[in-house]
Amino acid sequence: MTRVGIIGAGHIGSTLARGLAERGYEVVISNSRGPETLTALAGELGPNVSAGTVTDAAASGDVVIVTVPLKALDQIPVEPLAGKIVLDTNNYYWERDGRIAALDAKQTTTTGMLQEHLPTSKVVKAFNHLYSTDILTTGAPSGTEDRRALATASDHPDAVAFVTGLYDEFGFDTVDIGSVAESWRVERDQPAYVSRQTKAQLEANLARATR
Repeated sequence: MTRVGIIGAGHIGSTLARGLAERGYEVVISNSRGPETLTALAGELGPNVSAGTVTDAAASGDVVIVTVPLKALDQIPVEPLAGKIVLDTNNYYWERDGRIAALDAKQTTTTGMLQEHLPTSKVVKAFNHLYSTDILTTGAPSGTEDRRALATASDHPDAVAFVTGLYDEFGFDTVDIGSVAESWRVERDQPAYVSRQTKAQLEANLARATR
């Protein structure tokens, strides 16, 4: 059984915890306030989900999902994530995160920021461009006509392969954007952002993206 650590227990983190548990993964979910604030949520999500500290989630997960505001990236532990695949769900909301000059100047991407913070991890973009309520409700079996597609991006092929398999488990096709440097194509305010789209439509929207 693959164990997934989740750092961040908001809408995306808790929804992914539910979906992963339903698919047989063991999940350790955490937030900045401590595991005692997640006891009820873990109990609701079932026996495959336990609450832990951020360090617990980082250290115990074979794969780890980071789903926290950008302003909290520097609080993500580095050493426990060394060598691991780390899924980044984040987007830049300056209204929440404050202005980040490098993003405003188009000099980096949100996933690039996490990869820079975690230089020994294999960071990959995932689950950032759909509403949390769509994660468990808009998937379909492989081969379904007009199946929804989601994008991913990483500098590490094995991380892309993992996300591709995980997307399929959740009912989505995958479009690989390429490197982390290209992940801006699926960030906020781009044509592919939170649009329900097939693989062909997503490819077209990614190509239409402008910086």
